[in-house]
Parts: sequence; C-alpha cells; structure tokens
Amino acid sequence: MIQSILLFSLGGPEMIVVLFAILLLFGGRKIPELMRGLGKGIKEFNNARATIESELKDGMKEIDDSK
Repeated sequence: MIQSILLFSLGGPEMIVVLFAILLLFGGRKIPELMRGLGKGIKEFNNARATIESELKDGMKEIDDSK
C-alpha cells in the first residue's frame, strides 16, 4: 500500500517535468483556457457535493424528527 502511494508522489523535480510536458503539449496560449475549464469543473463538483451533503443532512433531520 505504501509503495503504491510513494509511486505516485510528486516532488519538485517531477512537478517541473510535468509542467514542462503540459506546456509542450498545450502551448502557452491554451493553458489559461485549460485552467479555466479545470476551475469550472472543480466549482461544479463542489456545488454538487454541497447539495448532496445538505440533502443528506435534511434527510437525517427528518428521520430524527419522526422518532
């Protein structure tokens, strides 16, 4: 288990290589667009998570109230 976690851990030099590869693949002009899309995706995910969390809390409250 720990070996698999260590396999995917990224340090400073690895991050530089990854960032350089992204720059080569997408180019300097596409990176802001890519980051905007990533930001929108994260925002949508967090909104969905918050909605599900509130629905679960409301459902649990209804169950507690009915007892």
